[in-house]
Amino acid sequence: MTDQNQLYIDAIYKRPVRRTPIWIMRQAGRYLPEYRSVREKYDFITVCKTPELAMEVTLQPIRRFEFDAAILFSDILVIPEAMGQQLEFMEDHGPKLSPQILEDKDFEILSTESLEQKLEYVGEAVKLISAELSGTVPLIGFSGSPFTLATYMVEGKPTRNFKHIKTLLYSEPDRLTRLLNMLTEAVIRYLTMQVNAGAQALQIFDTWGGILPVHLFSQFSASYMRKIVAALKPLGVPITLFSKGGIEFIKVLADSGADVLGVDWMTDIAEAKALAGKVAALQGNLDPTVLYGGGGVIQREVSNILQVFKGESGHVFNLGHGILPDVPVENVQFLVDEVRSQSERLHSSSDIT
Repeated sequence: MTDQNQLYIDAIYKRPVRRTPIWIMRQAGRYLPEYRSVREKYDFITVCKTPELAMEVTLQPIRRFEFDAAILFSDILVIPEAMGQQLEFMEDHGPKLSPQILEDKDFEILSTESLEQKLEYVGEAVKLISAELSGTVPLIGFSGSPFTLATYMVEGKPTRNFKHIKTLLYSEPDRLTRLLNMLTEAVIRYLTMQVNAGAQALQIFDTWGGILPVHLFSQFSASYMRKIVAALKPLGVPITLFSKGGIEFIKVLADSGADVLGVDWMTDIAEAKALAGKVAALQGNLDPTVLYGGGGVIQREVSNILQVFKGESGHVFNLGHGILPDVPVENVQFLVDEVRSQSERLHSSSDIT
């Protein structure tokens, strides 16, 4: 293996590294002209379900920026579809799942039977990507968290007030628990399949955990992610949990057993380091909108984050959420170059050699 391949893994396990590794959430996406070229020919779900196309778009940002990790191109909602809901992606309106899971009778359509077979196209994509990467950088597999998946399944489409999931949570918590248990099993099996196909690391995206008060986040989101982490630990790959919600959520997740905690851009990463830096590596947490700024702004904000770690291992540089689709691609290149140059200086001047 090359040093580049090991940077991401070594930083997670707090081994000595010569610089801070970098990848960005949604790094394969609409900000890339080569991705837009693919999407001119194929719709989103076709790209997700065609292993050769998923491989191509996964590799595009690796070719362009030489990120220190690749992340599988897919969508978290392939799990609800495999369980029985119909999935559509409406142009400019986002995903739609039907029927909504609101009543006990709605569970009749849901099943985790033959889940791996229904999601075999994902496993095939992982195999193709792993073969093409050939050890140059690790491949990250991923899933949504049970609570985030449940939110989509109950709401059915994008929402601002989360009326249906919160109504279920407060009025029928046993029904929500039933759904979360089903999804926990599905996520464990899905991520196990990805590792068996060649993924070398995993990330769980808890996109909607942040809509919950902290005590309910612990009960309805974090507790299920803990079960997943415990079940996947024997696979021997590092696991990242990313949940939006601020420092209180970092406190809850600090004892989750995860190897890495993702930090959103609204959270002080120095405070996150003080709380959880001894038990987990941290990932993040540049505000994605910084990439609309010029070089000086990017340089300053990168420095603010890197200075927290002062050349210590245990940090993976990333955005605090997914990259926005209209970010200038040259600003991403500037970001990558800046993280590398600044972190190399910090690591070389620290006690880590």
